Amino acid sequence: MLETGQKAPEFKLPDETGNEVSLSDFKGKNVVLYFYPKDSTPGCTNEARDFSGLIGKFDACNTVVLGASKDSVKRHQNFIAKQDLKVKLISDEDGTLCEAYTVWVLKKLYGREYMGIERATFLIDDEGVIRNIWRKVKVKGHAEEVLAAAQAL
Repeated sequence: MLETGQKAPEFKLPDETGNEVSLSDFKGKNVVLYFYPKDSTPGCTNEARDFSGLIGKFDACNTVVLGASKDSVKRHQNFIAKQDLKVKLISDEDGTLCEAYTVWVLKKLYGREYMGIERATFLIDDEGVIRNIWRKVKVKGHAEEVLAAAQAL
């Protein structure tokens, strides 16, 4: 399980444009890396919209916002276009990023157990160190809470 103060795991995965991005691409900037279960579902749409609505404030405090799920590049493109999102989305189709950040977990819904992405957010500072971790995120008010933490770095 990752903890604050640890170096954030490096990654190299395609974003919504199909271009590979890595954590080291953002050295010198803070990074919000938020994990969500699935494009175009209600909670995930609200979370992406909330982060997108605050993107100017994140930019002002030298912070990049990256959303990550196991959806394909094409699904990310459709999600961004349909919702007019301003955040960059990472495609983790094979789950390596989810595993590295320990968000691929056993979930329960109506008595059924299955593996899925835990809604979680990591705030990584400009040196690549994890400064805040939010697990089992409730969407309402979350983007604002993450922004306040980013502004305090």
